[in-house]
Amino acid sequence: MSAIQPFDMVLFGGTGDLVMRKLLPALYHQHQDSNLPEQGRILCLGRSQPDHASYLTVAEKAARQYLGSYFKESDWASFASRLVYLKLDAGEKTAYAALAEKLNEFPEHVRVFYLATAPNLFAGICENLAAVGLNKGGSRVVLEKPLGHDLASSQAINAQVGKFFKESQIYRIDHYLGKEAVQNLLALRFSNTFFEPLWRREWISDVQITVTEQVGVEGRGDFYDKAGALRDMVQNHLVQLLCFIAMEPPASADPDAVRDEKLKVLRALRRFGPQEVATKTVRGQYKAGASNGKPAIGYQEEPGISPNSTTETFVALKAEIDTWRWAGVPFYLRTGKRMQDRLAEIVINFRQVPHSIFAMPASTTSNRLVIKLQPDESVRMYLLAKQPGDQMKLKQVHLDLDFDEMFKTRRPDAYERLLTDVIRGRLTLFMRRDELDEAWRWVEPILDAWEQNDETPKQYTAGSWGPAASSALLSRDGFCWHEEG
Repeated sequence: MSAIQPFDMVLFGGTGDLVMRKLLPALYHQHQDSNLPEQGRILCLGRSQPDHASYLTVAEKAARQYLGSYFKESDWASFASRLVYLKLDAGEKTAYAALAEKLNEFPEHVRVFYLATAPNLFAGICENLAAVGLNKGGSRVVLEKPLGHDLASSQAINAQVGKFFKESQIYRIDHYLGKEAVQNLLALRFSNTFFEPLWRREWISDVQITVTEQVGVEGRGDFYDKAGALRDMVQNHLVQLLCFIAMEPPASADPDAVRDEKLKVLRALRRFGPQEVATKTVRGQYKAGASNGKPAIGYQEEPGISPNSTTETFVALKAEIDTWRWAGVPFYLRTGKRMQDRLAEIVINFRQVPHSIFAMPASTTSNRLVIKLQPDESVRMYLLAKQPGDQMKLKQVHLDLDFDEMFKTRRPDAYERLLTDVIRGRLTLFMRRDELDEAWRWVEPILDAWEQNDETPKQYTAGSWGPAASSALLSRDGFCWHEEG
């Protein structure tokens, strides 16, 4: 891996939750592992702290909480020497002169502007950066989701940012793509000969992508009630995972070669009409129950949520890809809050043997590949083997690739990988503008149909696996969710 160049990383929203909980810990880990050059500064911008010293106090308190046993006094002291706090109002144009003066101390550094702010500030920040010449040369801008509320608003944000930064300078981040297991999905597919011949409709019966959480809205009620699960999770995280599973082998590892193939998948996704939305999507909303052994209130009782809210906290849908490789193979996507388990996994179910000479186990699928992204990351292949004894009885067994056991090293967090990729100028794991547009084009008819239908989301008990209609969606095709099989 190439060495990281000297850099200045500027964190807008430097006092916010994302910076404290994810970005600073990720950079600390890279510092602790000696992966950052000595000439690497982290400029944290915000309004809530009066000065540099008070910011360091707040940052250290958060680091102790989020880093746990990885927090070391000596490592933090050396890492903190990289931090520079600037009190800056992102909407105040005159404040950017001081930022430019600070950055121009090292004009040769790669400059990364991470916009950990509300999307409505993106355009103004980029305009203000350009006004003081900070959009030139090796400058890069990282955009956090959500990028818009629909196709039109997403295109407006991208057009506004595009006035001041070239497409090659824009990094639209989706942290799921930085997970080790997602990287291993690409390695499994494109570095091993025995998977590729099977990776098609003749041998795969169905694909399931699940990302579920045990938590509720966690103080984000005002944001979440305007977004919902389809915008918050499906349009970005789950669709991106689908693209990695379904894409054709790219000609090279070049960023645009990979992203061109993802774009082809997005364009081949069958669009939903009103009838398809009614029969191939499920929207749900959690009601009171128990989560992780504790009582949990319903969504409509959460702070900041209207008692009559019809926002979905659960989505399941059947996606279909109209290509020679995938015609007839359903892709089932599922996400929800207040679910039974915190889980992110991809399940590839292979077809049964055409004729078995043995009595088959009751399991609906004998062969499957399960790629788990959280809470731990692993790859597991299920197959049938003979049980010991004098009779030919088959039992499902599995082969495991457990990253902790296999590599015996700490696996970098997704943000660690993505932040260092930005500094290095690697765009492969970031969404291109045309990708984002196509994802919105696919999702928007579902949103429109739900809005016009006026049907309320199906209720499900907190701590369950979602509404019964989710299981029925698969059972109509003769399948079931992984945990039910």
